[in-house]
Amino acid sequence: QVQLVESGGGLVQAGGSLRLSCATSGSTFSRYAMGWFRQAPGKEREFLAARWWSGGRSIYADSVKGRFTFSLDGAKNTVYLQMNSLKPEDTAVYYCAASSALAVEPSRYDYWGQGTQVTVGS
Repeated sequence: QVQLVESGGGLVQAGGSLRLSCATSGSTFSRYAMGWFRQAPGKEREFLAARWWSGGRSIYADSVKGRFTFSLDGAKNTVYLQMNSLKPEDTAVYYCAASSALAVEPSRYDYWGQGTQVTVGS
């Protein structure tokens, strides 16, 4: 059974950093693209970053390009999102997901974690 479990969220001050983790299990994910999304109350789910598990270029939303970095550790079966220069508007629940295509649309992703809360104070 495919499972994705996010962790690493919390409360940080504006300008601070967090590193989110997504522990994967149930698959090698070698044929999947991995993505990060977020959703704030009353808003639609928003694409942040994605990359094929096996490698290649990462793609980023304009809103986070230069601040957020996608990475993964195959030996640990874990995907990461390094978030720097955080802003209050980054406050949201953050999700990792897996897709058969490298895409920005949430509907293209087949598997989702439960999410981890990130709150950025001012």
